[in-house]
Amino acid sequence: MKNIYTFGRKPAQRNYTVADLIALKGSGKRLTMCNPATQAEFKACVEADIDLLTVWDVHLEMTRQIAPTHFAGTAMNWGQFATNDEILRHAIGCMEAGADMYFTNRSFDVVEMLARERIPVQVHMGLVPSLSHWAGGLRAFGRTADEAMQILRTFKRYEDVGAIACEIECVAEDTLRLLNDRTSIVTISLGSGNAGDVIFLFIADICGEAENPPRHAHAFRNLAPIHRQLHTERVAALKEFQSEVRARAFPYPAQSISMRTGELEKLQQELEKT
Repeated sequence: MKNIYTFGRKPAQRNYTVADLIALKGSGKRLTMCNPATQAEFKACVEADIDLLTVWDVHLEMTRQIAPTHFAGTAMNWGQFATNDEILRHAIGCMEAGADMYFTNRSFDVVEMLARERIPVQVHMGLVPSLSHWAGGLRAFGRTADEAMQILRTFKRYEDVGAIACEIECVAEDTLRLLNDRTSIVTISLGSGNAGDVIFLFIADICGEAENPPRHAHAFRNLAPIHRQLHTERVAALKEFQSEVRARAFPYPAQSISMRTGELEKLQQELEKT
């Protein structure tokens, strides 16, 4: 663990710092990243010793309650804010709330604006779902030499504006392996094979909870039937509750409170007087 001050100037510890991520390049060490969003998922990530977390801003407080020492990036949606001032204000607020990195897939100018304020910025390349119109739909990237060179040029532009990390989504593994040593940016592989510095996968895909998982996902367990069984049992319990209340049977005596011995008679006498 490393002793740090957070960006909000609070003493804390982290399993990894920004400097540690940057030093990953060329080290041969690989890290894992997941996206918890519930208390159960956060606890599971901590117990499983997942290295890095990526969370939404609304989950930052939960992150620091359950995973206080985990490196955790947070993110904005592409259309969440209209102006650069709004983005900067949000990013600073997230960092002060305990985030360690800030994700955006907006313009190079936005990345540079954030990096100038010493905010560690993560970007997104390859398949960016919200920009898939420009790519002709959802598809893989970097499967041709020309497209791989375009990815390298984009890496260099992101380096120039100060990004430190990049989610590389659905890029050919061969391409990422060749380019990874040619960029200082920490690469976070999602569906881009075994060549990134960090391997990221959604918890729903890891646990087998997704109904239609993407091709690059792998289910290490099968929780979908358990979720269906839980739903069935939950509905059955609610129906029984509804039925017993309508029959005036619930609450049962065991769930009810009685007056102390002799007090009911006293009350009845007092009521008769009035």
